[in-house]
Amino acid sequence: MNLTPAALTLLEDRYLLPGETPDALFSRVAGAVDTPLSGEFLRMMKDLQFIPNSPTLMNAGTTIGQLSACFVLPVEDSLQGIFSTLSAMALIHQSGGGTGFSFSRLRPSGDPVSSTCGAASGPLPFIRVFDEATNAVKQGGKRRGANMAVLSSSHPDIIDFINAKNEGGLDNFNLSVGFDAQFFNCLDRNAPYDLINPRDGSVKGSIGAFELWHVLGSAAWRSGDPGVLFLDTVNGKNTVPGLGEIEATNPCGEQPLLPFESCNLGSINLSRCMKQGELDEELVQTIADRGIRFLDAVIDVNRFPLPEIREKTLLTRKVGLGIMGLADALILSGIPYESEEALRFAGRTMALISRVAHETSRELGEEKGSFPAIDRSIYTGAMRNATTTTIAPTGSLHLIAGVSSGIEPVFSLASTRRIGNRSVTLVHPLFEQYLKTTSTGGRDLLAHVRRTGTLSSAPVPDEIKDLYRTATEISPDHHIRMQAAVQEHVDNAVSKTVNLPEDASVDEILRIFMLARSLGCKGVTVYRYNSKKEQVLSRGCEMCRVDT
Repeated sequence: MNLTPAALTLLEDRYLLPGETPDALFSRVAGAVDTPLSGEFLRMMKDLQFIPNSPTLMNAGTTIGQLSACFVLPVEDSLQGIFSTLSAMALIHQSGGGTGFSFSRLRPSGDPVSSTCGAASGPLPFIRVFDEATNAVKQGGKRRGANMAVLSSSHPDIIDFINAKNEGGLDNFNLSVGFDAQFFNCLDRNAPYDLINPRDGSVKGSIGAFELWHVLGSAAWRSGDPGVLFLDTVNGKNTVPGLGEIEATNPCGEQPLLPFESCNLGSINLSRCMKQGELDEELVQTIADRGIRFLDAVIDVNRFPLPEIREKTLLTRKVGLGIMGLADALILSGIPYESEEALRFAGRTMALISRVAHETSRELGEEKGSFPAIDRSIYTGAMRNATTTTIAPTGSLHLIAGVSSGIEPVFSLASTRRIGNRSVTLVHPLFEQYLKTTSTGGRDLLAHVRRTGTLSSAPVPDEIKDLYRTATEISPDHHIRMQAAVQEHVDNAVSKTVNLPEDASVDEILRIFMLARSLGCKGVTVYRYNSKKEQVLSRGCEMCRVDT
């Protein structure tokens, strides 16, 4: 196992038990998921071909035993219900999981509260309560919790929600507006859009659809929040419609879930599936098959934080197998990320993984039994898992594997990243390999990249610039087209950020949102570089010495 210094730092900071080595970590995980394939699971992890989500790495084989990453909890319109959910959130965060909520059922601010003869405060103050509680609960003593707050586009408090981050705070929340089809019908006609009181279904007022849309774009321009969640598309692809409508996702948006559902994820490292510039499809199929078997076995050894979560999770047995290192695989293939060929490569690869994932789940269903709610699903015949595929951001996993995150392009060829209390210098490994092939000027080129993070103004051939183009150098339309090409073959959703340069406009952001909808994406998030005072990743590392 060849781990980078950044990977070792991260493992030591968050994952390794006292005295544990990386080899022992993976042995602990494989041993906890005890099946006849445990030896193969161990080999895949040690070879960095497949890595499960963080709670599995942290908690497998320990007294905590909570192995799932993604949860959605209901927020009911009562004080007892709200604070019951707050307690459940704390338990999940303590075990390393992330939580998503729809606050759309809460009555709007100013609405009467009959029990006290007072007025409701609305969703936003309660979201801030959840945010403060998250600050107080450190996940397994290792990291802060993460949350997603969704509010329906028709909620009377929607404008306050959209602008919530203008006032600061909510650092532990991502925000998404959950849009319905009616909104886009109104937007097409530039018509008023009704705002509905969730307490009784009455129309509390209306707002111009374009006005709401523009407020959203302006807020996303300022801070990246809120994102957009197309709830009509999500529910149109819901594999278990008989259990009700989906209203929320996990913190990064890749996992739409019903209330009290959880899901465990894992990712195939595509860069470890490349041989002489070609994707080894047989190897991908093998890893996909084993990955689904691993994730399904995790459900049965998992220690769920609440009995309601256990019940709902076992009802559908959702898992999410995805990919990371797509950008690396493309570089190894000599294919620029921003190209039609890259879209075809990504689509073909995810179609292959999806086919194998469904075949394996079907085999498991025949062998062990289908998920109990299959009679309320879209499936006929046996199927072990209601969903099998997800594209996660792999925020920590890709650092462990030493590759690009999820399906994102390389963010920067050189960057600094905060890991715990340390700042770590990252130079992309494939760029370092390229430097070894250049006959002259390698040292100067490295110095240039460490200053700027890109090759855009470097003295290298255009084909090299195209191959190593970074996230903000990729056109926004191509970001969305890549997301859509992969979403076509994914049961759940795709976590993908459209990285924008600082000079991007509000109108461009709104156009991106509409393109995502037209291409069948389930949601979309944008981030304009430097739109936040602090960001986890920065391009270049000006303080780095070239000879270190």
